[in-house]
Amino acid sequence: MLTNTIQTGNIFLDYLDFESIAWDRVWVATRETLYMTSISVIAVFFLGILLGLLLYETRNSSSTFAVILYKVVAFLVNVFRSIPFIILIVLLIPFTKAIVGSMTGPTAGLPALILSAAPFYGRLVETGLREVDKGVIEAAEAMGSTKWEIIKKVYIPESLPNIVAGITVTAISLVGYTAMAGVIGAGGLGNLAYLEGFQRSRPNVTLVATVIILLIVFIIQFIGDTWVTKIDKR
Repeated sequence: MLTNTIQTGNIFLDYLDFESIAWDRVWVATRETLYMTSISVIAVFFLGILLGLLLYETRNSSSTFAVILYKVVAFLVNVFRSIPFIILIVLLIPFTKAIVGSMTGPTAGLPALILSAAPFYGRLVETGLREVDKGVIEAAEAMGSTKWEIIKKVYIPESLPNIVAGITVTAISLVGYTAMAGVIGAGGLGNLAYLEGFQRSRPNVTLVATVIILLIVFIIQFIGDTWVTKIDKR
């Protein structure tokens, strides 16, 4: 009983041993996570809006071309949404190596991050567009607005709260994806927690990496909620 108590105490002290942590490595890993998250969020934001608009516009169209286009895009979106992220990274290794020139590092993790999250966000955008008041769209069409003007002045402004809420959820998911990507060599806090923390039996490093990831998630959620509150006039 006494031995178990001592061992438990030692493990607890290991978690609190912050002096032995190489903080320069923690900072580098944090920057890598922020780099992967920020670049992928920006790319996913624009690709997701394009996908959402495309799915929304072709969904109920009577044009043969639009019907075929919708089925193709919807199929690809569903495929990439369904593949587990860790498997997608492996499947994209040849593609990643071809366009990035490497299979490891933060930049090498971007293709998988973007291709996994953009279809998910595209569906969220499509859902937000469906909630736009049809009367507003009909009024814009009656005034002779072009399709681009309707997109710019009706679709986007009216669905903006949902668009922002969607990118907030997606950004938080991407933070988790970066941790998984880090385990197989993309760097970041996931890589730090796995190599420096788990494999070397240093729970203090794993704890610090986890806390920093949580802080990043909380900050993203706070910014997203604040933005939605400001732009939502309903």
